[in-house]
Amino acid sequence: MDEKRKERREKRLREEIEKYRQERPKIQQQFSDLKRKLAEVSEDEWTSIPEVGDARNKAQRSQRADKITPVPDSFLAKHSSGQDHHNVLDPMQQNYGGFQTPYPGLMSSGLMTPSGEYDLRKIGEARNTLMDVRLNQVSDSVSGQTVVDPKGYLTDLQSMLPSYSGDVADVKKAHLLLKSVRETNPKHPPAWIASARLEEVTGKLQAARNIIMKGCEACPKSEDVWLEAARLQPGDAAKAVITQAARHLPQSVKIWIRASDLETEIKQKKRVLRKALEHIPNSVKLWKAAVELEDPTDAKILLSRSVECCPTSVELWLALAKLEGYDNARKVLNKARENIPTDRQIWITAAKLEEANNNSQMVDKIIDRAVKSLRANMVEINRDQWIKDAAECEKASSISTCQAIIRTVIGVGIEDEDREATWMDDAESCAAMTAYECSRAIYAYALSVFPSRKKIWIEAAYFEKNHGSRESLENLLQRAVAHCPKAEVLWLMGAKSKWLAEDVPAARSILALAFQANPNSEEIWLAAVKLESENNEDERARLLLAKARRQAPTARVMMKSVKLEWQLNNVTKAKDLLEEGVKAYPDFAKLWMMKGEIEEQLGDREMARKAYQQGLKKCNHAVPLWILAARLEEKVGNLTKARAILEKARLSITKCPEIWLEAVRMEERAGNKNIAQSTLAKAMQDCPNSGILWADAIFMEARPQRKTKSVDALKRCEHDPHVLLAVSRLFWTERRSNKAKEWFERTIKIEPDLGDAWAYYYKFLQLHGTEEKQENLKKRCVEAEPHHGQIWCSFSKNIKNWRLKTDKLLPMVAATVQYNI
Repeated sequence: MDEKRKERREKRLREEIEKYRQERPKIQQQFSDLKRKLAEVSEDEWTSIPEVGDARNKAQRSQRADKITPVPDSFLAKHSSGQDHHNVLDPMQQNYGGFQTPYPGLMSSGLMTPSGEYDLRKIGEARNTLMDVRLNQVSDSVSGQTVVDPKGYLTDLQSMLPSYSGDVADVKKAHLLLKSVRETNPKHPPAWIASARLEEVTGKLQAARNIIMKGCEACPKSEDVWLEAARLQPGDAAKAVITQAARHLPQSVKIWIRASDLETEIKQKKRVLRKALEHIPNSVKLWKAAVELEDPTDAKILLSRSVECCPTSVELWLALAKLEGYDNARKVLNKARENIPTDRQIWITAAKLEEANNNSQMVDKIIDRAVKSLRANMVEINRDQWIKDAAECEKASSISTCQAIIRTVIGVGIEDEDREATWMDDAESCAAMTAYECSRAIYAYALSVFPSRKKIWIEAAYFEKNHGSRESLENLLQRAVAHCPKAEVLWLMGAKSKWLAEDVPAARSILALAFQANPNSEEIWLAAVKLESENNEDERARLLLAKARRQAPTARVMMKSVKLEWQLNNVTKAKDLLEEGVKAYPDFAKLWMMKGEIEEQLGDREMARKAYQQGLKKCNHAVPLWILAARLEEKVGNLTKARAILEKARLSITKCPEIWLEAVRMEERAGNKNIAQSTLAKAMQDCPNSGILWADAIFMEARPQRKTKSVDALKRCEHDPHVLLAVSRLFWTERRSNKAKEWFERTIKIEPDLGDAWAYYYKFLQLHGTEEKQENLKKRCVEAEPHHGQIWCSFSKNIKNWRLKTDKLLPMVAATVQYNI
């Protein structure tokens, strides 16, 4: 029974313990699963665990020692002489009958109180006197001036401070660690170097020198230790150290170079280097250092010896060849090719040598032999590397060598179907590196392979236009039209080149040849008309247009005919041609626009309205036509109808920012700013990525909000020229001229065809620039020939300004732009 009860008691006890453990588990049990997962932690994760922080509070962390303020002498003196009254006698007074000091012999063999008195004030004065005496000892008793330099004294004190600003505890740890390394492994050079540098960093330069010299004794065969010792030692001591290093390591190039650097006289440097070459005759670095110190005659002798000792050094062979004459240089290069048959630079140098001596016919042969020889010696022909070599030859004015390299390697490793695209990419990359002769050679080779490819001719022509001369462009175009007579753009480029050179008869002859090759080409007809019109040959232009209307009737030819008559103020003839044109080409919107504008010019607004309405029925997707119709109603004061026209336009042409912008501007002109802002908000919902709307929105805001709006605009339309122009103007209004100039440049670089940007920039330079900068900008604008921009087109397309060139239009447009909004 007892055993049964015992078992039940133990069982119940175990259950209670388990229940208790479940309710209140040990910390060890709570984290057991996490401890099992520690087996999965990598070494990097383990080392990245941060150190345990200090959990004590601020008062516990920063324990301060008790502040003990010294009692001044005056306080002690005052209380020592004071008369105190006591009502109770102490035991000593009771024993000795009121005597404070016992009689001699009762307690001790002598008196307890000395016979003298302590005067603390006198002690302080004596201390001050002693200090004065010590200070006077360093004074000049003759002149009365101190010999202590205050500034020098402070400088000395500053020099005594350690230059290391880190934790002192870290330095102590590093000292202990490095000392342990040195003691356990004294033959380990990095330990001595690290120890010396630690002392140097902490400002103990002499200790660093002592340590590194011990390192030299412990590791006499370590090059790095000797070099570090020479670095730490001052002048003559460094020479002595490096001399010992050279005795222990006579084959070390670095030590000999360092020994040469420590010498100040050229003669001594030469002596050191020649001594070094006696020990290491096959060191290219030593030979190069020695040659650099010699004059050309001695250098030639040294190089002759160097190539014998180092026959595989290309640099030494090439340096020797440069110092030799033509015949000897050829011999040197031939020997170099025999010793180093796998290097291309020797062959390229040989080609440049032949070119420099007017032996250009050998250049192609040498480069061709170079490629064959290198292939025979199992050298891979790296096409890109050879092209870079050609660019280097161009920089060295070796044009024939450059062209020969391009012709030889340009087709290496390229599939036939990839040749054209690859060569065009190569030409563009060379042009980007300003290697224009390389690009020209690539185009020439491509045209020799594809002589009838129009695209290559056009790209080559544009390259010559941008980077070549007028003669080279005209020569190229002559060959181009001979191979591609149907390419109208090539004929036109040739004619324009002659016209810009003021050679009008030559331009006419080119266009006549173009007519023979392309008898019904609209572009050539219109180019001929423009040539005559620009040179004030109006009657010849009329005859050409009449002939074009008969032989090659197109809508553009009809439009140019009307425009010519309108420009010459022959309005009746222009109207007759317009009637004929709108019947023949009713879906050509520009004819309807011109008809309405002519009627507006004549003052017949009803006929103008009728012309616009008829045009919109035929061309309901012509945005300028809708805008002209709305402006006509605005001019007569019918704002409601103008709004209706623009609303109808938005229904016909959805998501059109130009129509939305016109609606906003119309409300601004009418003084309805609130309506303009609400219209702009609707516009930006419909066209959220429109640059012209964002640009207008910036200046619709109040001045404090414009910057925020410009940031939003740049996020939406980062590369839109209208937004960039608006940001430029914003910087201008904030008087941040440098930023404004930078953003104006960015705008015209992204879109050189935007005339408004040129006009605003020119206005900016008129106010904040020099005349030279203004002329430079005008020249760039003439080259760009901008044709777009709302303000620009209002002048360039005005019939009164039809004879004005870009250089005249630019100041005129700039005079009207607003800059301080």
